[in-house]
Amino acid sequence: KIQFIILLAPTPKSIAVLRNTSPSTKRTLMDTSSLQSSMPVIDLKSGSQKMPVLGFGTASDPPVDSETTKNAVLQAIELGYRHFDTAAFYNSEQPLGEAIAEALNRGLIKSRDEVFITSKLWCSDAHAQFVLPALQKTLKNLNMDYIDLYLIHWPVSAKPGIIEYPIKPEDFITMDFKSVWAAMEDCQRLGLTKSIGVSNFSCKKLEEILSTANIPPAVNQVEVNPCWQQKKLIEFCNAKGILVVAYSPLGASGTFYGTNRVLNSPVINQIAKAKGKSAAQVALRWAYGQGIGVVAKSFNKDRMKQNLEIFDWSLSEEDLQKIGEIPQVRAVTGADYTSIYGPYKTIVELWDGDI
Repeated sequence: KIQFIILLAPTPKSIAVLRNTSPSTKRTLMDTSSLQSSMPVIDLKSGSQKMPVLGFGTASDPPVDSETTKNAVLQAIELGYRHFDTAAFYNSEQPLGEAIAEALNRGLIKSRDEVFITSKLWCSDAHAQFVLPALQKTLKNLNMDYIDLYLIHWPVSAKPGIIEYPIKPEDFITMDFKSVWAAMEDCQRLGLTKSIGVSNFSCKKLEEILSTANIPPAVNQVEVNPCWQQKKLIEFCNAKGILVVAYSPLGASGTFYGTNRVLNSPVINQIAKAKGKSAAQVALRWAYGQGIGVVAKSFNKDRMKQNLEIFDWSLSEEDLQKIGEIPQVRAVTGADYTSIYGPYKTIVELWDGDI
């Protein structure tokens, strides 16, 4: 069943989106921007929210100044993005909040409720007594009363104190999943976040959260792209009512942790050429077709616009079969979250063997 919320007049493009939307995933289609860009929305089973399927990432590597981030977010809003992903670790909460405030003042959006904001709890605050203060600091940075989704950034705690990266090997601490998750649930009950979830959690670590949770995670944000498809994890999360949201859907090319394998993939580029699309558009369309959420980061306006143009066409079964045969390699190994002094001494332990 597909619902419609029409905020602007329907266009041929929005009609095409209906024809190309998989009935297996319940999505609402919104026409929200001045460019009439149609954006599907996914229901979150925990939190009773609707999340725009394509999010705009604000993590920059190498780092950029706050004004650059603010201007990029404003451009994204003008183009039709309504889901913004940040974190305490990214140093982008304040410029994101400033951009949302300016967008309201300029009439680009009518209310705070028109945007979906995700932020994340850093490892040094991943202790029961620090979860609420960390979220309160995030809200202060954003100048907001609530966010829509709050995630545990990594399944590991660190010595309390300042946010730092890389974390010193001797500062890693085993996370008390039960108490930290209970504190996350308190944040949702207080209305400071509408939904809660995790990031970079394996099936086994999700099982541990679920074993004591009163409110199950709404989201697990992890690396997903044609070169790391996460089929097992997506299947597990679907069975548990947890939405997988992909980060690095294009391989995070250009970052210290990223890879060019996605955008340089012969299979992806062959399909892109045949369809008259970019490799990035094919990779994003593939991710969308998996029934998951996606967070893509680009501060280049042309690429920001192209990333939105993935909803009025589809990949064939032959295309999907070819993509499904791409050799699988994880780009985000998480090696910086392992330590001989910590709970996970190797990446095999961090990901519970799924490498």
